[in-house]
Amino acid sequence: MKISIGCFLLTLVLHTTGLMAQSGRTYQNPLPVEFGDPYVLHVAGDKYYMYGTGGIAKNGFAAYSSTDLVHWKDEGQVYYAANEHGWSDSTAAWNGAYWAPEVYAYKGRFYMFYSAQWKDNPTKELENFRIGVAVADRPTGPFTDISNRPVFDPGYPVIDANVLFDKNGKIYLYYSRCCYKHPVESEVAAWAKQKGWFDTVEESWVYGVELKPDFSGVIGEPVLLLRPPVKMDDKHAEWESRSVTSKEVNRRWTEGSVAFKKGDTYYMMYSANYFGGKNYAVGYATSKSPLGPFVKGANNPVLQKNVEKGGTVTGTGHNSITYSPDGKEMLCVYHARTSATGDQRVVFIDRMKILKDGKLVVEGPTTTPQAVPGSK
Repeated sequence: MKISIGCFLLTLVLHTTGLMAQSGRTYQNPLPVEFGDPYVLHVAGDKYYMYGTGGIAKNGFAAYSSTDLVHWKDEGQVYYAANEHGWSDSTAAWNGAYWAPEVYAYKGRFYMFYSAQWKDNPTKELENFRIGVAVADRPTGPFTDISNRPVFDPGYPVIDANVLFDKNGKIYLYYSRCCYKHPVESEVAAWAKQKGWFDTVEESWVYGVELKPDFSGVIGEPVLLLRPPVKMDDKHAEWESRSVTSKEVNRRWTEGSVAFKKGDTYYMMYSANYFGGKNYAVGYATSKSPLGPFVKGANNPVLQKNVEKGGTVTGTGHNSITYSPDGKEMLCVYHARTSATGDQRVVFIDRMKILKDGKLVVEGPTTTPQAVPGSK
C-alpha cells in the first residue's frame, strides 16, 4: 500500500507541474520526466530530444521530445541492448548498468554514447563498465551498436561518456574511471581511517582522449584531467568529500563530465559525491586546451542541495547543457530529488551564465515558477 500511495503522489506532483507549465509562459521544476543523467540534443530546425538513465526503458534507453523544453513527449524506448551488435550483459549487476546516454548529430546521422556492463568479463568483476556507441538515422532511433565491442578497453571500468567536437576538427571523448578497486591515498582518506570509519577511500577520476573520426577507437593515451583534492586544506576538498566526511560511503567521485567551449576557454562541468545521496553536487573547471590542464572554479560548487536554505531539493547532479529556442539563454539540465519525489530522480532545467570574468553560474535549483526558456 505504501508503494502504491508513493507512486500516486509522485505522479500527482509531476502532473501538477505539467499543468502549471501549460497555464502560461512559465514553467516549474521538476519537469514531468522521471530518470537520471539527462542529456538534451537540439536538432536545428526541429526539436529537442532528451535521453537519460532508467525511466521506462528496460535494458536500454528511452527518449522524450519537446519544442520548448517545457512540454515533453514520451518517444518510448529508442535503444535496446539486444540489437544485432549488442556487446553488453543485461544479466550483470544493476541489470546491465545502462547509464548516461548522450546523442550527437554527426554527418547526417545520430550517435549515442553510453556505458554498460561488458559481457567479456573473465575475472567476473562486479563493475565491468565500458563505453559503447550506437547509431541511428533519427534521434528517436532505433539505435544499433556500431560494433560488437566497446569503443576501447582502458583496463578499468569506465562510465559517463561525453564528446566534444572541437573547431579544430578533432573529436575528444571524456569519461570517468570508476571508484571500483581504485583506492587512493589522500589526507581525507588518512583522516577517515584515523577516525575508524573507512580503511580505504576509493576515487573516480575524469580522463580525456582523442577519438577516431569514425568512433571505432581512440588516438593516443587517455589524459587525467580531474580528480578529488589530495589535501584537506584545498578549497574544493570540503564539498567534494562530503560522501566520506558524512560517513556515507568510502568513495569520492568525479564523474558526469560535460565539456564545451566559450571564446578561447574550455569549460568542463562535473559532479562529485554519491549519486544516490543528498550531497551530489556540480562544479566546473577551465582550460585553454581540450586535454587540460584544467583548473577548478573558485566558486564551486555551482549547483547543490538547497534544504539548508529552506528548500526541498537534494541530489543535484550529472548535468548537460543546452540553449533556449532563440539561442540566447544557456541552460543547465540535471537530475535531482525533492521531498515530494523521494528517491525518484526527476529532471530540472535552470538558467546558467558565463560571467564577464569567466565564472560559470547556475541559477538553481529552483522549484518556483519562472519564465519559459527564451521568453525573457
